Amino acid sequence: MVHSKGSQLRIIGGDWRSRRFSFPEAPGLRPTPDRVRETLFNWLMPYVPGARVLDPFLGSGALLLEALSRGASQALGLDLNPAAVSSLRSHLAWLKCDNTQVVQSDALHYLQHGDASPFDVVFLDPPFQKGLLEPACQLLEERGWLAKDAWVYTESESQPSLLLIPASWHLHREKKAGSVHYALWRRAE
Repeated sequence: MVHSKGSQLRIIGGDWRSRRFSFPEAPGLRPTPDRVRETLFNWLMPYVPGARVLDPFLGSGALLLEALSRGASQALGLDLNPAAVSSLRSHLAWLKCDNTQVVQSDALHYLQHGDASPFDVVFLDPPFQKGLLEPACQLLEERGWLAKDAWVYTESESQPSLLLIPASWHLHREKKAGSVHYALWRRAE
């Protein structure tokens, strides 16, 4: 499903490998680049099949679509941008994917007030310079959104060691691509 307006992303692996999708352009929207996604999903390879996945800052939907393509059993995506939400919903309908809920909502409000259930894999790549990452981390931990041994991926403009991350999260891997620091954390109670 390719539209003429907007930007494009490509699914790297799994059932939908090499499929291309468009997404609307918006301020602060920076899809995770192909090579970063490939690295991340190599790290997560044994943990995605059958996983419940949460993406509170959905944006283009690249990470959520990649996880679903690689066998995630359920997914929830949140985004404030109505065009991004509509775009992803149409992609999921075209793919006949019915195990995913996409909600137009402010992520921090939803994490604070939504009905929490534990997720196995969480993608946190909020817009930069908005102070969203650390509060989202705290809400995930405090409000019951994480499975006991969940994996949490973060993208930030700061080094992972400088972030205020819950004490129960342990840094598993980290890398840098351009000005983006990305890291994978393992939650351990």
